[in-house]
Amino acid sequence: MKNELAVVTGASSGIGAAIAQRLLEEGYEVYGIGRDFSSCPVTAHPCFHMTELDLLDTKALLAFCASLPKENLTVLINNAGCAFYGPHETLSPEQIQTMTRVNLEVPALLCGQLLRPLRDNRGFIINIASVTALEPSPHGAVYGALKAGLVHFSRTLFAENRKHGLRVSVILPDMTDTQLYRNADFGPELTEGAYLQPEDVAEAVMTLLRQREGTVIEELVLRPQLHRICRK
Repeated sequence: MKNELAVVTGASSGIGAAIAQRLLEEGYEVYGIGRDFSSCPVTAHPCFHMTELDLLDTKALLAFCASLPKENLTVLINNAGCAFYGPHETLSPEQIQTMTRVNLEVPALLCGQLLRPLRDNRGFIINIASVTALEPSPHGAVYGALKAGLVHFSRTLFAENRKHGLRVSVILPDMTDTQLYRNADFGPELTEGAYLQPEDVAEAVMTLLRQREGTVIEELVLRPQLHRICRK
């Protein structure tokens, strides 16, 4: 039997690259989507299929879904994210539209295109949201609202498909040492215990995948022990 197949968005760096690495270590064949894999550590792995495309290019994304082998497709991980921060009135229309499309439209589109084979194979959909979905997020109102939408979408998708054996989960990480905050005037304070690492989220993915069939962890919140941020 061929290796089980997994799709990971945002796989070129950060959390996505860490997830792809762990899946490869577990024997999955991984199709990683990203825009720039020049510094990605897993591209040389024989079971890693690098797919360079812009997730906002809907035509290209649909073509990827159409060409993807589906016989052994068991995992879809919607990890790619985009965030712009600041008082709401300072965000441009283009920034709001980009966040909306990357954080909510793209996961919904991919789930729609790949749902049937994932359901037929009794597979997993894992959406990476954020703790900002759970509470007010000053200077991140749109981002938090979109991640809350992703949580609601995940809950509903599970309710629709649980009778078919499809497992749908959402992971909500707190501040993680990635490039997500490159457009912000703050970031995680890099003190031990004050931030998550991408590998922590990757291990959470493995926790979800290792549950016995018939058991689903619907939502998983990850937080560092300490609550600290650093102003740039």
